[in-house]
Amino acid sequence: MTYRVCFVCTGNICRSPMAEAVFRARVAEAGLDGTVEVDSAGTHGWHEGGGADPRAVAVLEENGYAADHTARRFDPSWFARLDLVVALDTGHLEALRRLAPTPQDAAKVRLLRSYDPEAGDDLDIPDPYYGGADGFVACLEMVEAAGTGLLTAVREQTEGRSV
Repeated sequence: MTYRVCFVCTGNICRSPMAEAVFRARVAEAGLDGTVEVDSAGTHGWHEGGGADPRAVAVLEENGYAADHTARRFDPSWFARLDLVVALDTGHLEALRRLAPTPQDAAKVRLLRSYDPEAGDDLDIPDPYYGGADGFVACLEMVEAAGTGLLTAVREQTEGRSV
């Protein structure tokens, strides 16, 4: 059985594509690429059909990640097929939980930084869109830091499923 994870930010051009690329690499490194499916979307469709922000692409590629991406908007019907919906900040978390058709679907939504034991109280990953390249570097660092804990949680979930 496939375990499906979707990362969600606002426009699906900065934070969520970065999280998708990093987690996809982690899943492959762990040998779970046949078991775990990774994608991303945005709460808004402003950039639908376009690529990731060039600054996000540059930071990903400089750090060895694949950066092929097409932006799309999150559709509430996806909850039925997703196992985990990973929000990049509390605004996304709240919006996604409001979109969830059932309480069980709302429970599938988690903040990415909640998987980082070093994150402290601020679990938001700031939107780097209106800043410079340093914001994208900081975003990548936060995504990578949370990736280990997220991979552990997903591995536990996949091992608990019958094949």
